Amino acid sequence: MKKLNILVLSLGLLTLGSCGDDFLDAEPIITATEENFYRTPDDAFKALVGCYDGLQVVWADGVSFPVASEVMSDNTFGGTGNSDGFGYQMLDEFDRQRSPSDQNLFGANWTAYYRAVYRCNVLLNKMDQIDWTGNEELRTTYEAEARFLRAYLYFDMVRLWGNIPLLTEPSRENLPQVAPEEVYAVIAEDLKFAAENLASVSYPAQSPATYGRVTKWAAESLIGRVFLYYTGYYGRGDLAGVITKDQALAYLEDVIASSGHGLVEDFARLWPAASLQNFAGETNKEIIFSVRYTYTSDYDGNTDGNHWMVMLGMREQAYFPYGNGWGGGTVNPRLWNAYSENDTRRTASIIAIEEEEIPFVNQEKQREYTGYYNKKYTPMVDENGNSVPVSSGATNFMIGQYQDYFSIRYADVLLMAAELGSPHAQTYFDMVRKRAYQDNFTPLAVTQQNIMTERRLEFAFEGHRYWDLLRQGVETAAATIAETTTLLNGGTEVTKTISASNISQTQGLQQIPYNEITLSDGVLTQNMGW
Repeated sequence: MKKLNILVLSLGLLTLGSCGDDFLDAEPIITATEENFYRTPDDAFKALVGCYDGLQVVWADGVSFPVASEVMSDNTFGGTGNSDGFGYQMLDEFDRQRSPSDQNLFGANWTAYYRAVYRCNVLLNKMDQIDWTGNEELRTTYEAEARFLRAYLYFDMVRLWGNIPLLTEPSRENLPQVAPEEVYAVIAEDLKFAAENLASVSYPAQSPATYGRVTKWAAESLIGRVFLYYTGYYGRGDLAGVITKDQALAYLEDVIASSGHGLVEDFARLWPAASLQNFAGETNKEIIFSVRYTYTSDYDGNTDGNHWMVMLGMREQAYFPYGNGWGGGTVNPRLWNAYSENDTRRTASIIAIEEEEIPFVNQEKQREYTGYYNKKYTPMVDENGNSVPVSSGATNFMIGQYQDYFSIRYADVLLMAAELGSPHAQTYFDMVRKRAYQDNFTPLAVTQQNIMTERRLEFAFEGHRYWDLLRQGVETAAATIAETTTLLNGGTEVTKTISASNISQTQGLQQIPYNEITLSDGVLTQNMGW
């Protein structure tokens, strides 16, 4: 008899001070058969929460999408420890020869993504088996949420690997890869369904118990992001024949006009380490969709913490409020220098060792040291040097980080709408820049190039820069990212080269895990350059 594992979770509100009641606070696994489950709306809800959990854990092992997206861009280098393997350098330089043994760098992620997709597909496939009498509207809501999550997962996967197997029903068959256009057509249809069937509940009228769940505004916003990437990278006029440019813009305009979301007045308040006690919170008005975490991860199967943030902390050193980490994604000084001194986003986004007079003493342990680290997503300690998650009850600082990943912010919607040609483009563009420059704001014409520049400064370390470059053309991305520079490995100067030709050869795609190719008995084929 087939069996299905359902992860039962509880609803609640996550704040920096108290994370025990998060929507994705994991409880023990319950085993249920397909025959005796999926009977009631409550069964469907449990399965839906399992879908959310599937999204939460796709980055618990391997290389997280936000981290990879920054390392592949011109914002950061690979970094990590000076005695570590060179997997992050391979990722940074698009060069398999940098770490030939790392043939499965994304292996855990590939598996976790398809497990998460499987959960969504099972729920969607079982909708007709459930008695929805009197709860027909609930059925539509659950279906819309599950389809959004499936679209979100596939969007990550198709950007990373390009050519992937496409499953829209539960299946364990050895399926071949399909053309990316087929994947994007499913993504577009799923997001369109979600946008048109989720309730128009404006922030902050949503119940605190539902924070972290998909909203109409999240679906409309993600349509804009997918449209811009697909039409840019593939040079198409619409989104897989499903959504036109005018429709994509209309969805974004609806978010701006009707969602109730807005900009947090002070950019630094978006980030815990930049604002400390003045943090705006993880459910503030700017957050349209986030991947939520709690501190309750353990080594007994609960993987509900933010496991990837530890990669970004200063290498084996804490200095209030910045916590200990593995030194991954060291920040490229070119990014620091790209900000104006009057831009409040610079010090809110980047830990600057010299400028902040931090006595950093672990250069001998740090590879590709630049003097700059990621401030938006860094582990944190209190004034006594104690790990904030551990003080809250986490097993340890490595798996217990609980800062949410802000996937979609209102600022992104404003800049996407401006890019798509809104008649209010200049107003939207100015809103983002006025927040950044405060009293030092000076007008700047809204152009495509200025929008792309602004996006880099606004969304540094949020996992968008690489894809913004790639959608301008592989050659544009390659030329922008390529450089030869001097960095410090263990305190010793070394020359680092990122070759444009490597990026061009791979078309900006990452390697499909070799284990998957082997397991497929050759049904899967490797991407070019890997």
